[in-house]
This record gives sequence, C-alpha cells and structure tokens, in this order.
Amino acid sequence: MGYNFSDDFLIKENSNFEIKKHKTSYKGKINKDEAKELLEIENEKLRVLQEKLYADGSQSLLIILQAMDAAGKDSLIEHVFGGVNPQGCEVTSFKSPSTKEYSHDFLWRHYVALPAKGKIGIFNRSHYESVLVCKVHPEYNLSEKVWKDVKQFDKKFWENRYESIRNFEKHLANNGTKIIKIFLNVSKEEQKQRFLDRINEDDKNWKFSSADITERGFWDDYQNAYEEAINETSTESAPWFVIPADQKWFSRVAAIQIIIDKLEEMNLQYPKLSEKEKIGLAESKAKLESEK
Repeated sequence: MGYNFSDDFLIKENSNFEIKKHKTSYKGKINKDEAKELLEIENEKLRVLQEKLYADGSQSLLIILQAMDAAGKDSLIEHVFGGVNPQGCEVTSFKSPSTKEYSHDFLWRHYVALPAKGKIGIFNRSHYESVLVCKVHPEYNLSEKVWKDVKQFDKKFWENRYESIRNFEKHLANNGTKIIKIFLNVSKEEQKQRFLDRINEDDKNWKFSSADITERGFWDDYQNAYEEAINETSTESAPWFVIPADQKWFSRVAAIQIIIDKLEEMNLQYPKLSEKEKIGLAESKAKLESEK
C-alpha cells in the first residue's frame, strides 16, 4: 500500500518540534477499511519478527507509549500486540511511585522493568512522567526527599532531568536495546468526546475517573511539557514519533508499521547450527523416520 509512517511521524534530533503544527486528525490517504486490512497483514509480520527476535537473542526492543488521558494507549497495545507470543512480550503500566520506588532515583523502577534480550518490552507511561506530570505538578518531586522546596525546581533542575533521560536511553541503545518512543497526539475535543463516552456507556464507566477531568484543566501545561520533553530527548538512538490519535484505527496501523520497521532494521537472524549439530539433526530425523 506504499505508506511510510516511520518517516511521516519521526521527530528528528534538533528539529524544533512544535506540537501545534502536528495535526491530531491526520490520516493521509488511507481509509478505515484499508487500515483494517493493513493491520491484519502487519500483525502477522510482527508475530514472525517477534519470534525471530526471541530466537536471535542478542537484542531487545523497548517501546515507550505516552499520551494524554483517553488517547488510546491501552487499545493500541491490544490491537497491535494481540497476536504476539506473550512469552516474548511484556507490558508494564507505571502508576504513581510507591514508597519503595521513591526511595531510589527516578529511573530505578524503569530500569528493573526493561526487556531481556530477545524480548519486546512496552512501557505504558514511563520515566517521562518525571518531566511531564512532575513538570505540571512540581510538588510531586518533593516525595523523592532530595529537595525541600518547589523553588528548587528551576531551569537547571529540568535540564538535568532531560540529560539523565538521554544518558539512560543512550546506555540502553549502546547495549543492545533498541528504543521507540511514541506520543499519541489526541485533540482536546476528541478527549472530551471519549470522556463523555466513558460516562454515557455503562460498560465504559469503569474507565472514567474524575481525576481525569482535573488534569484536563492543565491541558496547555501538558502540551508545553510534551513539546519540551520531545525536543530535549528525541535522539538518533531513541527517537520520538508523534502519531495523530483522533482516529484510533489510524494510530494503530501507523504504530505497528513503525515497530516493524525498527525490528527489520535490527537484522535479526535465526541461530545457525554447527556441523556437529547438523549431523545430530540428520541422525534424529533418520531415527524418527525409521520408527514403525
């Protein structure tokens, strides 16, 4: 079908990303029916590539999903990774840090959740919350007990956070973990409709939280935080992709193609048998075929 979502939505390093210039409703020339057909094809490609990643065993893939509430992270994970072997793929959803987690640095709990070689790890929210929600609500940082006053969270503080994140991700990339960071870019109007759907439809009531409405009041602050975080941390080894998310069917097919492109770039190989192993394989085959 000739689509190249990896190029379309990549935020290159030092590209001066402006969130207002990226349409939330963009879907190119693809329609919903084409997207459904393409997703089925790409699901099978992903299944094969994930098996190859596991067999190769030399690299891992970390996928970081960030978005405003109701942007579709959970449903994207379900539709994109539904056909993948669960033994080779793990989703970690990060909530507010626990007391134990606050007793370590802000990256600690993310480091211990990283995928092992041969596996895909998906972070549903991530270490970026420390420069997103904690940027909008800087008082949250006081729970780390290193700082005593919100006045200490100045420009230098945030520069240090971005630097820590860049260094963390560079270290991972240098040691066999490929990284894809996806921001699902939903509009304020679409978020409102999805919140209303959660309220009006009984089977969606459980998804709704009044806290989401409180955070919606900080919409502009979050947009600014995302823009700065993406500009500061989109690098060649750990790039950001900003995907329009007003149509869930479009964001799913865009995301899966970006993921497949990355896996194909990894030049994964099935293990090659030694001559001794090949001989043993042939002998085993002969024994099995001679059974009566």
